[in-house]
Amino acid sequence: MKASIYLVTVFILLLLLLPTAIPHDYSDALRKSILFFEGQRSGRLPKQQRMAWRRNSALNDGKNLKTDLVGGYYDAGDNVKFHFPMAFTATMLAWSSVDFGRYMSQHDFRHNLVALKWATDYLLKTVSQLPNRIFVHVGEVQPDHDCWERPEDMDTPRTAFALDAPYPASDLAGEIAAALAAASIAFKQANPKYSAILLNKAVQTFQYADSHRGSYTDNPGIKQVVCPFYCSVNGYKDELLWGAAWLRRATGEDSYLRYLVDNGQAFGESSNYFEFGWDNKVGGVNVLVAKEVLQNNVTAIAAYKDTAEKMMCSFLPETNGPHMSYTPGGLIYKPGSTQLQNTAALSFLLLTYADYLSTSSQQLNCGNLKFQPDSLRRIVKRQVDYVLGDNPMKLSYMIGYGERYPGLIHHRGSSIPSVTVHPAAFGCIAGWNIFSSPNPNPNILIGAVIGGPDVDDRFIGGRTNASETEPTTYINAPFVGVFAYFKSNPNFS
Repeated sequence: MKASIYLVTVFILLLLLLPTAIPHDYSDALRKSILFFEGQRSGRLPKQQRMAWRRNSALNDGKNLKTDLVGGYYDAGDNVKFHFPMAFTATMLAWSSVDFGRYMSQHDFRHNLVALKWATDYLLKTVSQLPNRIFVHVGEVQPDHDCWERPEDMDTPRTAFALDAPYPASDLAGEIAAALAAASIAFKQANPKYSAILLNKAVQTFQYADSHRGSYTDNPGIKQVVCPFYCSVNGYKDELLWGAAWLRRATGEDSYLRYLVDNGQAFGESSNYFEFGWDNKVGGVNVLVAKEVLQNNVTAIAAYKDTAEKMMCSFLPETNGPHMSYTPGGLIYKPGSTQLQNTAALSFLLLTYADYLSTSSQQLNCGNLKFQPDSLRRIVKRQVDYVLGDNPMKLSYMIGYGERYPGLIHHRGSSIPSVTVHPAAFGCIAGWNIFSSPNPNPNILIGAVIGGPDVDDRFIGGRTNASETEPTTYINAPFVGVFAYFKSNPNFS
């Protein structure tokens, strides 16, 4: 009897000593973060389509300009194809493969390349008529937003928009060049012929960006159809540096190194460097270029590394100078309409810079203080766990992960019954009845990371609250690399 009591006492003590946080399945999160992209596909879907509630859509895109613009991704919960954020999405999927592919299983790596190729195949179409024309986006925003229709039923105008030389598009073309160059590295071993095609077109696209300097949204005919959704608020110079940086990494050519040296200060590598996302590439440029300084001691571009370190130090409260903001629950917070797009992109940079420090056996220098790379990784681990459910709301912000996640997300295809169960079309007006319904979305957009909470960790949710419940491709893409790292390092703390 005494032995039984002793064993029960020991068992209870062991339970009390167990960590309260439930360990996360980062492998599951990685798989689902990649699967999400199949729910965003536009065009003719392949037989291998796993998100089975989706079907073919927008099969005549580009017809008004007598070109083929079928394919690509819908960027968010609507049915417009904006090429600027789509290109950034592709760049981040490629960067995830290039720097974090070694942490993925062969299965996950292959699926990430499939998601990337769906984007780059389309981006090649957008620059197929260079050096004279670049395609900007497909779909008319206001008519699209006036209707709540699944992509398969779209009857709103699918007008394609383009810019012809000499009209400027440095930001758009610079981002597409970055995406194609980064993807050429990602595909170099798996598909060398395709890699060469991507790189060749990246060079040509960057030439357009640099030759016709200016923002694509400065063109009146484009501004009125793109803004305020994807205006290039930060200007175009960061994308020129971004494109040159990826071409330097893809080719190793000194001409791109000279471009970075000659234009860094004038193009703002040391200003507004706390930002990174589909509009502002400065933070990403500095981290990407810092790799050469840290690992190869290329001192000519040391200014980029110095600025990258300032950014990294800002995440650490022990340091002097400006600091990043956090919510009470520990989430990196920056003002903006969609909070987790900032968290995703900045987490990726933190983890990438930590990797560059580790591989060069260096520490982070913040004035008189020095930090090991793991100091940055711990910040990212907190962000990842927060997104997956360790937050004040006890809610997973990845749809389909964990036991509790939002059921009413701002996404047309997810909220309307699938063609497979309701073949008849839902009209524009009928869709709004579904939009206002309190019923959960019938189609689970597995892996979608939505906008997330506010500065006080509050989450109201609901389809009407797009800033909190709308997913985007450029939230998910950076998280692919982040989840891959923690999948291989699940016990990191």
